[in-house]
Amino acid sequence: MSGVSAVPAVSGVLESAVYVDDLDAAEAFYGGVLGLARIVRVDGRHVFFRCGAGIVLVFVAAATRVPPAEGALPVPTHGATGAGHICFAMDAEGLSRMRDRLEAASVPIEADFAWPNGARSVYVRDPAGNSIEFAEPRLWGGTNASHSSVAERAPTSQDLNDGPQNENG
Repeated sequence: MSGVSAVPAVSGVLESAVYVDDLDAAEAFYGGVLGLARIVRVDGRHVFFRCGAGIVLVFVAAATRVPPAEGALPVPTHGATGAGHICFAMDAEGLSRMRDRLEAASVPIEADFAWPNGARSVYVRDPAGNSIEFAEPRLWGGTNASHSSVAERAPTSQDLNDGPQNENG
């Protein structure tokens, strides 16, 4: 198409959001159990955490569906219904240590397995029922949490249908 500029590169994901009903339980999980540093909390609406170069936004969905007040920043309404998903990148040693920490905090491990490319994932639920995954960045071809590219053998739809190889559960 002539006259159309090239698509600008997206450099990464800056924020990821999950929706909860109980901010106290969410803060205890994300801040206490996972050890994420709290940035800000607004009671009844949200609590935000730093996670590496990104931010984990934890919202009360009903509060984010209310349009901003006159004169406030024009952030569009949003929110979700049902369980969401977020995946935290960790190396193999970190995954094992996190699993131990989760078990010590009585957080049930929903799944712990190796994908066909050998990357390990551990899944739990947060207090609101969101699916929380901890995975090695090589799952998608990355070698660390700050930079990754799609792997030669990233999971395919067939892998997802056939299921993982359970090596660590």
